[in-house]
Amino acid sequence: MNEEEDIFEAFKPYYETTPVGENADPQKLSELHHKLLEWAIFSPDDVNAFASVWYARKRDHSSADHRRMNALLDGIVERFKKQEEAEQEMVRGQLTAFRNLYAFLSQIIPYQDSELEKFYSFVRNLIAKLPPPGDGKTYSLDDEVALRYFRLQQITEGSIDLSDGEAKALKGPTDVGTAARKNDEETLSNLVAQLNERFGTNFTEADQLFFDQIRATAERDDRIVEAARANSEDNFSAFLERVLDELFIDRMEGNEEVFSRVMTDKPFRNVVHAHLARELYHRVGPKSNGD
Repeated sequence: MNEEEDIFEAFKPYYETTPVGENADPQKLSELHHKLLEWAIFSPDDVNAFASVWYARKRDHSSADHRRMNALLDGIVERFKKQEEAEQEMVRGQLTAFRNLYAFLSQIIPYQDSELEKFYSFVRNLIAKLPPPGDGKTYSLDDEVALRYFRLQQITEGSIDLSDGEAKALKGPTDVGTAARKNDEETLSNLVAQLNERFGTNFTEADQLFFDQIRATAERDDRIVEAARANSEDNFSAFLERVLDELFIDRMEGNEEVFSRVMTDKPFRNVVHAHLARELYHRVGPKSNGD
């Protein structure tokens, strides 16, 4: 449910003209790069050692490659843990700021600096291995909490005049930050969180939506629905494995990174398959049909 003023504020910048605010500053990347090295938690040699494995000319990393990269990152994590909590928060915030700013700028600026690209890959993987902030406790809800039903109810209706008032300027990320943002709420565990934790990936909520779209597409497929209703969960899971490629190929352009991992990384694919099979069976299987 949205308030009228929130709706106006969200749509106003795109009505008639779109004011543009302060642009993101590429120089901030170099500043962050320098600040992170000043902590002496890791060195340029560490980054280069990681990159030599990460960018090896092969289709997939071997188990030995993963051991080498994880061993290097684990040593850095141990040095990170020896810092005071306030310093850990500063480092974490700067790492996150670099990752986000580079990801944004690299879409609009053709970077030729291989050092920044290597540093970005290193930072992405390091962030995934850092211990959680605060007391280190995390909440793993997995299947304990799930949205099964929802209701839409119209409360009121009317028009919102977008021709009135001023629109707020749109801008890219301009502040690099020195500390991690405080989280007021714990996010529910989902497939993306499980993949990031297990495989060191850096998928976001946008990637979770991609998986949700795959599931929604499957729910509209009569073959899949009939298979779920006519079989046990184990048998349905075996059927879904045979059609899983079709589901992802149909939506390949939606997220090429996820598509590539599903097609080439067997353990990664197994986690995705098990999650989707469980979700689909409980949504469209016998119990959902009242059988």
